[in-house]
This record gives sequence, structure tokens and C-alpha cells, in this order.
Amino acid sequence: MAQEHLATYLNDHLAGAAIAIQHLEDLEATAEDIAPALAELRAEIEEDRNKLRELMRELGVAESATRKASAWIAEKGARLKMRADDKSSGPLRRLESLEAVALGIHGKLALWQALSAAAVAAPALRGVDYDDLAARASDQRARVEALRLDAARASLA
Repeated sequence: MAQEHLATYLNDHLAGAAIAIQHLEDLEATAEDIAPALAELRAEIEEDRNKLRELMRELGVAESATRKASAWIAEKGARLKMRADDKSSGPLRRLESLEAVALGIHGKLALWQALSAAAVAAPALRGVDYDDLAARASDQRARVEALRLDAARASLA
């Protein structure tokens, strides 16, 4: 049962990474003033996703087509909602997209922390520098938070 739970958990986070990457790609296309920062962040999240995929391969966890499809649907639903809220790709859409990315990064931080805790009892999970990955997620979260708060000032003030 633990292996099944681990597979579900890892696939959920892999799907979340896909959603975050798509949000960042969309933002890069519409937020030219912060596009370089977004591109750097997206590249790091892609690296983190690759690290997760590598871990999944090492653990014999297959990528879930169902979870990939669910992530695709969820991202498209979020995009439609944001377009309805702010048709002009304006400040509210930027705020909501950055907030979604920030929440995803917080989830990724929680992933690395959970795997670190589980590695104490599960030798297969050892050998990954979860502290480094968690620190990277914390840094990403701080950078997104600064952008999110700028977007909040532009959108809500």
C-alpha cells in the first residue's frame, strides 16, 4: 500500500509541476516586464520536475496518464476562469497566475520535506538532497511572492 500511495503522491506533484510550467509560459507571453524572471523560474521548475521524474524512475513509479490528463484539464479550466475574470490579460490575471504558481511551489516544498521525512524509514528514498531541493523551493517561493505582491498592488489598489 505504501508504494501505491507514494506513486499517487509523486504523480500528483508531477502533474502540479506541469500546471505551474504552463502558467509561467502563459505569463511570459503577456508579462513582458517580468518575462526574464519568469523564464528563469520556469527553467528551474522544469529542472525540479526532471529531478522528480528521475526519482520516480529510480523507484519504479510510472508516470500516470490519468494524472497528466487531469492536470491538463485543470490548467485549461484555470485559464478559462482567469480569462473570464480579466479578459485583457491584465493585472488580475497576472495576480491570479502568480498566486497559482506560488501555491504550486509551496506544494513542491512540502513534497521535498515529506520525502525527506519518509526517507528515514524508506531506504529507497535516500540519496536525494531534499534539504537542497527544499531550499531551492523556498528561494523560488520568495521570488514569486515578490512578483505576486507587485501584481496585487497593480490589481487591487
